[in-house]
Amino acid sequence: MKTLLLNPGPVTLTARVRQSLLQPDLCHRESEFYDLQDEARGRLLNVYRLDPRRWSAVLMTASGTGAVESMIASLVPRQGRLLIVQNGVYGERIAAMAKQYGIEHVPLVHDWMAAPDPAAIARCLDTDGPFTHVAIVHHETTTGRLNGLREIGALCGSRGVRLLIDAVSSFGAEAIDFDEAHIDAVAATANKCLHGVPGASFVIAAREAIERGTSRAYYFDLARLARMQAARNTPFTPSVHAYYALVEALREFEDEGGVRARHARYAALAEQVRSGLASRGIASVLPPEQSSVVLRSYDLPPGVAYEPLHDALKARGFVIYAGQGDLSKQLFRISTMGDIHAPDIDRLLLAFDELMR
Repeated sequence: MKTLLLNPGPVTLTARVRQSLLQPDLCHRESEFYDLQDEARGRLLNVYRLDPRRWSAVLMTASGTGAVESMIASLVPRQGRLLIVQNGVYGERIAAMAKQYGIEHVPLVHDWMAAPDPAAIARCLDTDGPFTHVAIVHHETTTGRLNGLREIGALCGSRGVRLLIDAVSSFGAEAIDFDEAHIDAVAATANKCLHGVPGASFVIAAREAIERGTSRAYYFDLARLARMQAARNTPFTPSVHAYYALVEALREFEDEGGVRARHARYAALAEQVRSGLASRGIASVLPPEQSSVVLRSYDLPPGVAYEPLHDALKARGFVIYAGQGDLSKQLFRISTMGDIHAPDIDRLLLAFDELMR
């Protein structure tokens, strides 16, 4: 029985992407590798139809957290100040990165269940500033909330502040307006909405943002990575087969219709899960209009702990995900990324029927 991953990455691979891992071994100092790297970088920009004269896609071998760290460590200038909008684990992780690198920062802490408050962000920008950058998690998978970017981008734009976005769990499936959101950079990974494998992540950054940044890190120095990749080079040994898989995943992504098609597919699957569980008395934590289509959180049924629910579903071929921190006793999470289809969700719902009986 095939086990389907309903966790927020890594994803269940398509046969096409899995087959790409069987390509020949390749030295990262050969022209064939630089062709692969160039194709990945070009296709990443094309996901949101970005102008390569203005934007650069910078690859690295790391998880999505590595890409976020590279963005934070490299793009906040030496005398810069960072406002961090926090409403979950991953906003807190950005604050930990800023502290690690000695970046002056102010965390604007929200309850994990709450949406970012634009009025509070505006007050903080005006009273605790000046700030050079605001950092925010686009899809906070702690709860499945999709944090709005448009209003926060407008606040930044009217004050000359630039936006750094953790889009690790949204890139490729949710809308990101690179033109109107006053964005300096977006960090993401191959092994979530793009349906690649772990080991390849990236930052898409405005070229001028890279030029005015600061090199605090060594391995994660974004400027060096960007400079060497533009010259068909690489400073370190990348995860070559993860890059093979990323390129094939991006080809498949384009063949299937790009961002709009992937968003629509996820939205249909997420609604199938939500409505199916609701009819069985299991409520979603957030309403659909506040949630990402990528992942949603659900209340644990009364008297049911997460561990036995997880184990029983895993025995039936499904891997779900726990809540984080104190939420582990209240909710569980289901993502519909990867090679997941409507009949799979039908089987998942039948599994819940069996367990509830």
